[in-house]
Amino acid sequence: MEYVTAAPVMAEEIHKVLQTTIQTVYPRYYPKEVVDFFCRLHSKTRILEGIASGNVGVLREDGVIVGTGCFDQNHITGVYVLPHYQGRGFGSHILKCLEAEIRADYETSRLDASLPAVCLYERRGYHTVGHGVYGLENGVMLVYEMMEKKL
Repeated sequence: MEYVTAAPVMAEEIHKVLQTTIQTVYPRYYPKEVVDFFCRLHSKTRILEGIASGNVGVLREDGVIVGTGCFDQNHITGVYVLPHYQGRGFGSHILKCLEAEIRADYETSRLDASLPAVCLYERRGYHTVGHGVYGLENGVMLVYEMMEKKL
C-alpha cells in the first residue's frame, strides 16, 4: 500500500472512488437527497481544485487507487475507500497520513463525520465535540458529528 500526493492526472480515478463509495455506502444510512448532495459536492471540478491545493492524497494498492483523503489546515475534509477495500485498514492508513501532515502545524485535528465513518474515527481516537445540521431540498436535514483528536 502506498499513499502519495494526488496529481491532476488522477482526478478521474479519484472521482470514480468518491462516486462509487458514496453511491454504494451512503444509501444504507441516508435518504436520496443526502446521497445526491454528496455526489454533487465531490464533482470533478472540486476534485481538481483540491488537487491544486496540494492537500489531496491517494492510497494505491497494486497500482490501483483504492482510497483518497484530503485536508484543509487542521480539518480533515474527506476520507473515502472503495467499498470492496473497506474493513482492511485502508481508511486508518489514510487517516494516519493526513494526521502526520496536520501535526506539522497543529496540535488538534478536526473533522465532520458522516454516519458510516463515525466508528472508524472513534477507533482512531476522535471524540464528538458537537453536531452539525445542514438543510437540503425537500426539508431533508443532514446531521453529522463534529469530531476532534489531539495529535
